Amino acid sequence: MPDHAPQQLLHLVIGGELIDLEHNTFKDLDEIDIVGVFPNYATAYTAWKAKAQQTVDNAHMRYFIVHLHRLLDPAKESKKESKQDSKQDIKQDAKSTR
Repeated sequence: MPDHAPQQLLHLVIGGELIDLEHNTFKDLDEIDIVGVFPNYATAYTAWKAKAQQTVDNAHMRYFIVHLHRLLDPAKESKKESKQDSKQDIKQDAKSTR
C-alpha cells in the first residue's frame, strides 16, 4: 500500500419509505435501498440526489447520506473536517426537506 494513499471519507447512501414525515423511521427494514458506499461527500451527494429525484412522487420516500468516516474513526477527524462536513450536512439537510 502506498505511503500517501488518497484520503477516503467514506459515505453511505441509503433510503426507503418512512412511516410518517415527522420521523426518520423506515416502514419496512427489509425494503431499505442501499445505494452504495462512496469515497467522498461529492459522489455520495450525486447518488443521493439522483435517487431522491427518482422517488419525488412518493412523499414518504427519503434518502440519506451517512458519514461512515465519522463512525469508523471518530477520534481521527480534525475539527476543521468536522466543521466542513457540518456545513455540507446543513446544506444537504436543507435540500432534502424541499
